[in-house]
Amino acid sequence: MNLRATYLDWPHEVSIETFAKCNASCTFCPYTTLERIGAKMPDELIDRIIDELKDHPWPFIISPFKVNEPFLDKRLIPICQKINRELPRAHIRLFSNGSALTEKHIDAVNELEQVAHLWISLNDYRPDEYKQLMGLDFERTCKNLDLLHEKVAGGFRWPVVISRVREAFIPSPTDNAFAAFVNRRWPLFKVHLIKRDGWIGYTEPNDAVVPDAPCGRWFELSICADGKVSLCCMDGTGEHAIGDINNGVFETYNAPHWRERRLKMLSRHQVTPCNGCTY
Repeated sequence: MNLRATYLDWPHEVSIETFAKCNASCTFCPYTTLERIGAKMPDELIDRIIDELKDHPWPFIISPFKVNEPFLDKRLIPICQKINRELPRAHIRLFSNGSALTEKHIDAVNELEQVAHLWISLNDYRPDEYKQLMGLDFERTCKNLDLLHEKVAGGFRWPVVISRVREAFIPSPTDNAFAAFVNRRWPLFKVHLIKRDGWIGYTEPNDAVVPDAPCGRWFELSICADGKVSLCCMDGTGEHAIGDINNGVFETYNAPHWRERRLKMLSRHQVTPCNGCTY
């Protein structure tokens, strides 16, 4: 896909943080440092974003999350249903830590249309290390995933991915042991070992090399619950916001300083803070 040609005017992916709340405290995530914790995006703004995206001429992705646990927002499923009804070109990505994933949630997700995947960030297979890493109860999360696996065996329609942020750039023995655990306990799930990136200086990445190339994240909008549009998924705090979504989806995405990067396909070495990002 030629991102520049197809998604110059409209974003390839739109992330919408509907409720800035998470029940985890992952050591690799900036959530605990956010000033917007507890902020809930107004229904009117969510409706307006969806309404404006009706003009999008191409298939695109909507991710109803950012630095949060989306299943803590009781509006999540109704929002996804509205996306299905009003945005036939949109495909939904769901990302969760799994601890709040109830049977009701699982069944409701199964009834949605055009779900790209249900992605679960599990990160460890050892209860004590999991608790230290994420601040959650391992057995509770695993019971939820056991139920989800049963649903997949019984006809749950969407791919399920279980992920871990790798210890090193090359998967370590612990990373491989995690993959083996998931494959053994939940063989119908896919396993993904993710490279650790730095959230623009929040933590140390696996690989400190900044690519001398454009970034695909310039073709996205990453909307925080307070209406700020952060630079990208790596700008968790919104410190490097490119605009405010209250000014409009199209207008924010095509602000001259943001559009220039896509139009010229600049190297990230040429722009700040992308010149310090390893994504």
